[in-house]
Amino acid sequence: MQLRQLSNQTMWDKICSRWQLRVFSTVARSNEKHINLLPKMPHFNHTPAPYNGPSSSDLLKRRKQYLPTFVGTYYTHPLNLVEGKMQYLYDENGRRYLDAFGGIATVSCGHCHPHVVEAIVNQIRLLQHTTVLYLNHAVVDFAEALAAKMPGELKVVFFTNSGTEANELALMMARLYTGYHDVISIRNGYHGNATSTMGATAQFFHKFNVVQTGIHHVLNPDPYRGVFGLDGAKYAHDVQDIVNYGTCGHVAGFVAEAIQGVGGVIELAPGYLPAVYSIIKKAGGLFISDEVQSGFGRTGSHFWGFEAHGIVPDIVTMAKGIGNGAPIGAVVTTPEIAKVLKYAYYFSTFGGNPVCTAAGLAVLNVIEQDKLQQNAYVVGSYLKDRLNSLMEKHEIIGDVRGRGMLLGVELVKDRKLKTPAKDEIVQIHEQMKDMGVLLGKGGFYRNVLRITPPLCFTKEDADFLVDVMDYTMSKM
Repeated sequence: MQLRQLSNQTMWDKICSRWQLRVFSTVARSNEKHINLLPKMPHFNHTPAPYNGPSSSDLLKRRKQYLPTFVGTYYTHPLNLVEGKMQYLYDENGRRYLDAFGGIATVSCGHCHPHVVEAIVNQIRLLQHTTVLYLNHAVVDFAEALAAKMPGELKVVFFTNSGTEANELALMMARLYTGYHDVISIRNGYHGNATSTMGATAQFFHKFNVVQTGIHHVLNPDPYRGVFGLDGAKYAHDVQDIVNYGTCGHVAGFVAEAIQGVGGVIELAPGYLPAVYSIIKKAGGLFISDEVQSGFGRTGSHFWGFEAHGIVPDIVTMAKGIGNGAPIGAVVTTPEIAKVLKYAYYFSTFGGNPVCTAAGLAVLNVIEQDKLQQNAYVVGSYLKDRLNSLMEKHEIIGDVRGRGMLLGVELVKDRKLKTPAKDEIVQIHEQMKDMGVLLGKGGFYRNVLRITPPLCFTKEDADFLVDVMDYTMSKM
C-alpha cells in the first residue's frame, strides 16, 4: 500500500509539472526571464491516502439537489478537498495546496494535528456525548484551562456550538444584567446569523428582512477608508452621539471585533476601544469582545485581540480556533454577570460536549507546546513585511493590514480613489488557486484577500504565498 501511495504521488508530481508547463508556456515564451521564476511550493513530507470517492462534478450536482445552502463555492471549478495535514490540503487527485485561509481562521494548530486527533479519538472511545447535567472531567478541565487564559474576573465559562450562539448568549446576558435593551455595534462588523447577532451584524448582504430591534450601528473606525483615518477618539464621538440621541441614555452593551474578519481584516483605529469603553461604562453598559477570529494567539502579539487595546471586557465570546475545527464556542464572563442566567433555565444540549471540549483542551496545549502564538508573531510579521514590499511593486494593492496570521490585502483599481478591484480579485483568487495557494475573500466590496492560515505556517510558506501573488499580479 505504501509503495502504491508513493507511486501515486510521484505520478501526480509529474502531472503537476506538465500542467504547470502548459499553463505558463505562453507567458514564459513571451518573457523568457520568468521561466525559472515560477514559485515552487515548499517540500512537505506527507503522502495522501488514495481517494476512491465521488468526483467533484458528482458532488456538486448532488449538493445542488440536497444541500441548497445558496452559498456559492469558491472557484470556477470547485475543489473537492479530501485530506488535510498541518498547513496543507489535498484534493481528490492528490494535488497539494497551501491553505492560507484555514477554514475561515478556524484551523489554529494545523489540519489533523496528531495531538488534537489523539485527544478526540481517546475521548470518543470512552464517551461520545453527555450533557452538563452530569459530571465529566473533559468539560471541567477545559473550562478551567480556558478561564486561566483570561484576565481579571473573567473566570466563568458557558460552552456553545458556534460563534453565533456564543454572541447570542452574550447579548442576552448584557440585556438581562443591565436591564436595558439597546446594543451598539460597529458598521461593517459581523457577529453571526441568528436573531440578535444578525441585528448586530452591519453588512446588508448578511441580513435578512426580519425584525431586528434595539441595535445601533456606529461609524467604522477604519484607518484605510474611514473619514477620520487613524484618529480613534473622533470615531468614538459617534458612540456618544448614539447614546445621547438614539437611546434613553443607557445601553445594554457594546459589541466589537478587535479586528474585523469578514469585514476585510480591518484593525480598529488606535485609541478607539479605550475611548468607547469609557463611554459605554458611563451609559451603564457592558463591553463584549468578539474574539471568534482574533483569539487563540492568531494575532501573534497577544493571545486575545482585545489585549492589544489595553482593556478588559465584561464578556468575551469565542469559537473557530477554539477547537481547530471541532464545533464548539464559548462565552466567558464574570461570576457576577453570570448570575443572570440562574433566574431561568438556560441550557445547550451540545454545549460542553466531552469530545469537543477534549479537542479544545488539546488545542490550548498545542498552542503552548508548539509555541504557535510566537510563530504567528514571527512568521506573520515576516509575511506582512513581504506583502508591504509587494505593495510597492503593484499598484493594485491599496492596503496591507492586520496582525500575526490575521492579514488582509485590499485590491483597488485606483489608489487615490480607492476604487474596489472587484473583477481583478476574482481573477487573482482563481489563478493563485491554480498555482496551489488557497486564500479567502472579504470586505464590504469583496475586494480583500484574507490570509488566515494555520498558525504552524512557516517562512517558506509565506515566501511561496507572496511569490505566487507577485507572479499572478505581474500577469495582470
